[in-house]
Amino acid sequence: MTLKIEIASDGETATFRLSGRIDEDQLVELQAEVQRYRPRLAFDLAETTLVDLAVVRFLAAHEGHGVELLRCPRYIREWIARERSQGTQAEEP
Repeated sequence: MTLKIEIASDGETATFRLSGRIDEDQLVELQAEVQRYRPRLAFDLAETTLVDLAVVRFLAAHEGHGVELLRCPRYIREWIARERSQGTQAEEP
C-alpha cells in the first residue's frame, strides 16, 4: 500500500493521517501539503506501515519544529531517537 494522506482540521490544528508505506519519493507531496496547513500540525502515524531514512529525518525535523507525532509506531520513534543521538554525536567536537 502506498501513502494515503487524509487531512482533518478543527480550525486550529490540521491532523495528517498518514497510512501505508512512506518513502522519500512521497516527501515532495507531503511537504507541499504541510506548507498549505501551517502553522499548527500533527501527523497521525497509527496506520503507517513502513518508512525509510529520509522519512525518519523528515518526521524528526518537523517534530523539532512543533509538529506532533500522534500514535507513532515504536520502531519509528526509536529510529528517530537513534538519528537524533547520532546527529548530536556528529556535531560534538
